[in-house]
Amino acid sequence: MKVNFMVQRSVILLLMMVVFVGCGEDEPDKVKPKEVDEVADERPMRRIIWEKDGAKMVLIPAGSFEMGDHLDNWSNALPVHTVELNAFYMDKYEVTVGQYKQFVSATGHRSLPDWISNYSPTDNHPVVGVSWNDATAYAQWAGKRLPTEAEWEYAARGGLSGKRYPWGDKLTHDDANYWGTGDKDQWEYCAPVGSFESNSYGLYDMAGNTWEWCADWYYGNYYNNSPTKDPLGPDKGQLFDWGGPCRVLRGGSWNISTTNGRVAGRDFNIPSNMYFTYGFRCVSGLD
Repeated sequence: MKVNFMVQRSVILLLMMVVFVGCGEDEPDKVKPKEVDEVADERPMRRIIWEKDGAKMVLIPAGSFEMGDHLDNWSNALPVHTVELNAFYMDKYEVTVGQYKQFVSATGHRSLPDWISNYSPTDNHPVVGVSWNDATAYAQWAGKRLPTEAEWEYAARGGLSGKRYPWGDKLTHDDANYWGTGDKDQWEYCAPVGSFESNSYGLYDMAGNTWEWCADWYYGNYYNNSPTKDPLGPDKGQLFDWGGPCRVLRGGSWNISTTNGRVAGRDFNIPSNMYFTYGFRCVSGLD
């Protein structure tokens, strides 16, 4: 009986030790998820809302891409060259009429021309009739900036390599708002922002709707000497017989053909010119 009692006591002690050790081993598992969450919280958020103008912005990841015209032999978009960019945030949509009115009200900047309502009739339409100077003033007020030409093309490509458009090599009226109407595109002029599908980075209207001002000066042969890392464009713009120097415009608009809506396409105008197809969107670094 004494032996049996000792055996029972040993078994009980052994079970208590197993339970005690098991409880101790659970502690690291409880701590680990917390550590993982803390690390994840330090990473940039994929989507943010910019406080100043209420713009929805998406994270464009750092990376490299082949910038330029892969398919159509456009001289001012050649040679195709490698560009490496840091991560940045970009407005999900083109700046709207409503956002621009907020800027005008806050700063006393010049009002939009009356005729804008013919092309962008509601606060949810993209603002047009803005010059590069106007777009830059808005970006500074919001605490952001205009995208560089390289940032714009990288973001528009949405991670696709060597394609004509943000989603592939063809453009239809189901994809974007450009010359004419049909299928999903029922707008003679500007469509409300976000009326078509986004690209894979979550950006809308990167082809058609409005031409978008970029930060860079324009030079037709700039790609011959463009830096590989975060290019900012040439130090000065190209002069033309009709005027200049000029700033870059990207993306096409509601009154362009399929050709001019390609992600590699480059247009330009002098910074003080405004037009009924000129709009913009903003970006911000992660700092």
